[in-house]
Amino acid sequence: MSIPDLDAHLLQLGALPQHRSRVLRHWLQALPLEHGRRPLQGFLPKALHEALPELLARWNGQLSLHAREGAADGSERLLWLLQDGQSVESVLLPPRAKSWGLCVSSQVGCAVGCGFCMTGQGGLIRQLSALEILAQVARARQMRAVNKVVFMGMGEPAHNLDAVLAAIEALGSEGGFAHKQLVFSTVGDERVFPRLHAARVKPALALSLHTTKPQLRRELLPRAPALEPAWLVEQADAYARASGYPLQLQWTLLEGVNDAEEEAIVALLKGRYALLNLIPFNTVPGLPYRRPSWDAARQLAARLTQQGVLTKLRDSAGQDVEGGCGQLRARIQAERPIKIQRAKPSSVSPATEPSSA
Repeated sequence: MSIPDLDAHLLQLGALPQHRSRVLRHWLQALPLEHGRRPLQGFLPKALHEALPELLARWNGQLSLHAREGAADGSERLLWLLQDGQSVESVLLPPRAKSWGLCVSSQVGCAVGCGFCMTGQGGLIRQLSALEILAQVARARQMRAVNKVVFMGMGEPAHNLDAVLAAIEALGSEGGFAHKQLVFSTVGDERVFPRLHAARVKPALALSLHTTKPQLRRELLPRAPALEPAWLVEQADAYARASGYPLQLQWTLLEGVNDAEEEAIVALLKGRYALLNLIPFNTVPGLPYRRPSWDAARQLAARLTQQGVLTKLRDSAGQDVEGGCGQLRARIQAERPIKIQRAKPSSVSPATEPSSA
């Protein structure tokens, strides 16, 4: 089901824009149906009010919880089973100050093929619909408070741009999220920057940089667009200044690979409206990279900050439960393979509850 499918169904039930907005607010914010000063009965068209429980069940049913694993740092990794038998991950991030974050996926698999990422090893299987992305948020909010959503899970958001931006617009309006609490993460793509500038809901931007060296970046991100790191930083910095939200630069620290670029980092990033996040590699069995020592990473972060590059050292969530992107999915598929069922053409009416795979 896509957003246009959802809108067409609501229109059939007599929904006007204000009715659509109210119904989506209840779903995306996990609000009880009795919530609000004006009761839904009497406000919504009768047909829509009567169909509402079935609608919410159908939207929630875009995915089902297949596994839930908590970690000592307070994070929880969620594995969702989709209706066609595929699966994706979300992560309830450790609470920080007043931030209760959720990391969501935008694709099943990923085409970028980052050499240090488990998800990238299997390639791209399919895109997620905007509704499947939104369902990750709605279902997570039924578990606990969520006031920040980062698009840093499985997949490259720039490769599913229409669905991701549609989901961001819904989250920034009916979802009740502050726009700066929605973070669009990308390895960089020429199509991204004009679309973000034109978007009605402008999210904060996170750019996965990982190195200042063009050749090394092509090796680490073999199927990312062959764009120069300096050009990417320039474009991302311009968007950050226009949106008013500092750019977040993601840098996965790989011992002996990209942890000795201090001078080049300062030259490229000093004076930027940006925060550099150093993230020591989350060890993935079978990959040829090593996680640097915490002391070495801490010292690098301190030196960069002293030289004018605002830097934070961040630890990957869920270290004790193999919390790297795609690791829970890969492990569970190996232990309990998920049978994939191909979707069959359906003749049911839009109001009929689809069966789960």
